[in-house]
Amino acid sequence: MKIEIWSDIMCPFCYIGKRLLESALDEFPNDRFEIEWKSFQLDPSITSQPGKDIYTFLAEHKGITLGQSKEMHKGVAERAKSVGLDYNFDKTIISNSLTAHRIIQLAKSKGLGDEMEEIFFRAYFTEGRDLGSDSTLIELGAQCGLEVNEVQDVVKNETLYLSKVAADIDEAQKIGVQGVPFFVFDRKYAVSGAQPVEAFVQTINEVKK
Repeated sequence: MKIEIWSDIMCPFCYIGKRLLESALDEFPNDRFEIEWKSFQLDPSITSQPGKDIYTFLAEHKGITLGQSKEMHKGVAERAKSVGLDYNFDKTIISNSLTAHRIIQLAKSKGLGDEMEEIFFRAYFTEGRDLGSDSTLIELGAQCGLEVNEVQDVVKNETLYLSKVAADIDEAQKIGVQGVPFFVFDRKYAVSGAQPVEAFVQTINEVKK
């Protein structure tokens, strides 16, 4: 079964959704699943904003108070913890995810898409790494098993794998993706959002019929 996942590595619910899907897949030990991650940017206009914390950024972006923003992030962190993830929003560094998405496309070409997604998610939400930093992106790409020179080429050449990212985003618009994570199972059924494990299990069973 092929599962396509539209996701942005700076989307907290996408990492949560990844864990929930993985738990669902554990319910099918005798089945084979092909996971393909698809690029999506929640906000392509985001720029690096040194010194601005994620709470202030979201408050300004959503037009809410700083207190409301902190409460929202607290709720998300609690949900993340419920699936075994440790979100450290105090350390989050705001940056644009486009170059990271291009590196994910490189990783996909090597059969390492899922591994690269995991590394970037953990780096951003747990470790507070700067995914707008060239040196950080190169280090994380190498950690995934990619050739350093290939990652360096992607970082230096802004056109490399850009068409792949754009194609994923265009496809998302064509099939009506309103937000991420968005999961498509064998092009038969779709699940939108970080749904409970049971929802994924039910969908997989429906596809298998």
